[in-house]
Amino acid sequence: MVAIAVLLVLCSGFLHAVWNLFAKQSGNKSVFLWLIMLVSTVALLPYSVAELAGTPLPVRGYVFLAVSMAMQGGYALLLSATYRHGDMSQVYPIMRGTPTLLIPLLGMTLFDESLSFTGWVGLACLFAGFAVMSGWSLRRGASGMTLKPVLLAFGVGLFITGYVLADKINVGAISPVALLGISNLGFVLALTPAVLRSGEIKREWTNGWKIVLLGSLLSPLSYLLFLFAMRLAPVGYISPIREIGTVFGTLLGIVVLKEQQGIRRIASSAVIAAGIMLIGIGG
Repeated sequence: MVAIAVLLVLCSGFLHAVWNLFAKQSGNKSVFLWLIMLVSTVALLPYSVAELAGTPLPVRGYVFLAVSMAMQGGYALLLSATYRHGDMSQVYPIMRGTPTLLIPLLGMTLFDESLSFTGWVGLACLFAGFAVMSGWSLRRGASGMTLKPVLLAFGVGLFITGYVLADKINVGAISPVALLGISNLGFVLALTPAVLRSGEIKREWTNGWKIVLLGSLLSPLSYLLFLFAMRLAPVGYISPIREIGTVFGTLLGIVVLKEQQGIRRIASSAVIAAGIMLIGIGG
């Protein structure tokens, strides 16, 4: 079961990096993200409503669903702003790397999970790789970071941590498909005011409707795979493995977007891969 969970998480990480590439390439980031989530929300929400109507939750269950929606809303707002201000290969590792340290720590606190010594070494490798890939340096004045996109990306990471931990609880009460429809609604609602004010829905759709439809498939599918994986393995183990997507995201930024990163970023990818193997071996 753990091997299946790891495979699901790896696929989730790759698909997540691909639809984030689409978002970075889009004209209006908020409109593009709103469109891809609107399609999946319209498709999934009727199922979500039907499931909740058939099996009502206790008050606590609805509270955690509301928390997930709120976290998804904050994630949506900061994600669009982050891609407006930063390169994908700079901000993507920070966004995805922030939960890597926080989720295992909170997973042990909230869900009575644990990590072995090897697992902790793996986490250290992952976090070091993310830091270097982001442009951070120990040498004074040598940092390649630009403060605004880095802070925005860190905020995105905090919201990711929030909705993953909330959904760890939610996925025990409702199905992953129903949960995805509800959390997507929070994402769409948060972006709706800015999207309507922009008046660019038609232009964004006309300029790239095929990419919008593909993104609307890959975005929910990437998280749906992760939700299923959380049913098979502890969140403290599988969440860091999902951050293999940072390697995919960085490579896509270098190869597709022609962002200048060089050997430093490739070396960081190797450190991240080593960390993932250590976590897989030691747990």
